[in-house]
Amino acid sequence: MNTTYPPHAVSRLRTARLARSTRPFLARGGPHGERCGGCRLILSHCICALRPVVPTRAGVCLIMAEHEALKPSNTGWLIADVVPDTMAFGWARTEVDPALLAVLTDPQWQPYVVFPGEFVAPERVITQLLPAQDITDSTAPANANTKKRPLFILLDATWPEARKIFKKSPYLEQFPVLSLLPEQLSRYRLRRSRRDEHLCTSEVAGLCLQLAGDVFAAQTLEAYLDVFSEHYLRAKQQLKVDREDAFHQRLRALAAASASTPQI
Repeated sequence: MNTTYPPHAVSRLRTARLARSTRPFLARGGPHGERCGGCRLILSHCICALRPVVPTRAGVCLIMAEHEALKPSNTGWLIADVVPDTMAFGWARTEVDPALLAVLTDPQWQPYVVFPGEFVAPERVITQLLPAQDITDSTAPANANTKKRPLFILLDATWPEARKIFKKSPYLEQFPVLSLLPEQLSRYRLRRSRRDEHLCTSEVAGLCLQLAGDVFAAQTLEAYLDVFSEHYLRAKQQLKVDREDAFHQRLRALAAASASTPQI
């Protein structure tokens, strides 16, 4: 495991969830569950050394279903790997994490709930980001960014769980609902969906980043998902990984381009 990076928001949420468990969580994969703590893959297929971090103007707020942070195939973890301003909170019907409410009311952010518009009242639905508003918080430093940054609220869950979270989270009702119109079919290969147009959380985040103008981060996240999926599936099939295939070459090329590009 590459220990260069400290645990991110999804990693910390997973640790907290495991601490509350009364039974050990045994993920499928290795004969004794030996998985890397950094990428959740079995040690022989670890991708920690390949992790890209890309500064973005946008932030991502993951609201995660009960067991989602524990699943090795979860792709919200990949978003937190790539996007520095990723926050993650567990969802519960009867209580709300005060830290989540603090994020949603932070004046630097313009929150968007990302959810299919067909299930939402039309007056709440938008398909493009709102014009960036000025930050009106008088406590903000004089040299701070004066425009609100987009914050994409992603419901990281199965589709039935996501609908439940959306319907039973009244604190989200004040925010616009961003309905994405993806043209591509899902590239996600680790879990089955009944519909090919259902995207995984990482793919949804990539589309959001594109809308926010963080195109390079979106491309990097897409490449990272491809590499993660390849490692995950080859580990499951007990096959070696070809680290010179097209997936790895694309990710390395993007990483090299990032290293030579001025940071945000």
